[in-house]
Amino acid sequence: MKLIYVDNAATTAMSGAVIGAMEKSMREDYGNPSSLHSMGQRSAERVRAARETIAKRLGCRSNEIYFTSGGTEADNWAIRSCAKNGEKRGKRHIISTKFEHHAVLHTLQALEKEGFEVTYIDVNENGIVKVGDVEKAIRGDTAFVTIMYANNEIGTIQPIAEIGRLCRENGVVFHTDAVQAVGHIDINVEKENIDMLSFSSHKFHGPKGIGGLYCRKGIILNNMIFGGAQERNKRAGTENVPQIIGTAAALDEACSGLEKNAAYVTALRDRLIDSILSSVPRSRLNGDRENRLPGNISFCFEGIEGESLLLMLDLKGICASSGSACTSGSLDPSHVLLALGLPHEIAHGSLRISLSENNTSQEVDFIAEILPQIVSKLREMSPVWEKIQIGEKEVNTYAIQ
Repeated sequence: MKLIYVDNAATTAMSGAVIGAMEKSMREDYGNPSSLHSMGQRSAERVRAARETIAKRLGCRSNEIYFTSGGTEADNWAIRSCAKNGEKRGKRHIISTKFEHHAVLHTLQALEKEGFEVTYIDVNENGIVKVGDVEKAIRGDTAFVTIMYANNEIGTIQPIAEIGRLCRENGVVFHTDAVQAVGHIDINVEKENIDMLSFSSHKFHGPKGIGGLYCRKGIILNNMIFGGAQERNKRAGTENVPQIIGTAAALDEACSGLEKNAAYVTALRDRLIDSILSSVPRSRLNGDRENRLPGNISFCFEGIEGESLLLMLDLKGICASSGSACTSGSLDPSHVLLALGLPHEIAHGSLRISLSENNTSQEVDFIAEILPQIVSKLREMSPVWEKIQIGEKEVNTYAIQ
């Protein structure tokens, strides 16, 4: 049975060009970039060129790019640096939202235990942050704002440029977790007033275990790893040259075909959304219909459990998810869906389908055929659905189509 992979928000397949670039690097660029001999300096030159490629694609200078082990480390590094910088100036207030990735939320919770105060802004029912709410939350002791570029579960794209401009006008540092956005939508950190930005290579067909942080010149980064002079004395450890080269190749390839790929994937996305909403009663599309990532589809189906749905889809060869891969072991409903105002019983029946340019119209048609059948079968076995059908259970009709 051929598998249909529609979990690209969790991770993407490396492209042939990326694999080729990394294989070449592993064969030829095995010198330590910190060594003074020619082999080491050749590796250092490869790292420098990769850094320049990434900087060009993000609209910044190469000396503002720092390589990390991925998006989680980049988020931690940015947030903890901003917190400590603010603390030195007597500013211990932070602004974020209720539906950030746990890499952000858990770091903020750790800072709260250290005495920092965090304001968690609500999002509207479509999963969009209101710029006015950010403005109201800014205080004289606000150290920084951290708001994700695009949500990892429901795909909604935030008004980043407006939030960045607001922060810049108020002298507040602005960080954005752009792990889901980089390589999928056009981003320019300078034009969008972004001070710090996190990204992860495996979200745009690059290798796992490598990511990066853009940090605007003038903002102090506190060392998280000590023991060497790498990354301009900020992150010790020998550079992973093949992965760095793979990241640059992946981002360059993604951005080169961004407009074409986005149009193709968006058409597949909308086709599947229309089909499911018209064929499955009491189904809900989570997030804004238009203002979302090209490949993201997030549904809730009343009367079923998301885990059962995933298992039955997998038996049909469809690889999807219920939400963030980082919380796949949790039985609790998604904090993102709860932030939209959905009740627990509806948030439990969630499904995230995330497409890429590697998916085909035939695959989408197959999902559109199989998914309603599985939902129907699960509802036939569900006592919750039975109660809903006979009117014994009160439901939130606002939340369901």
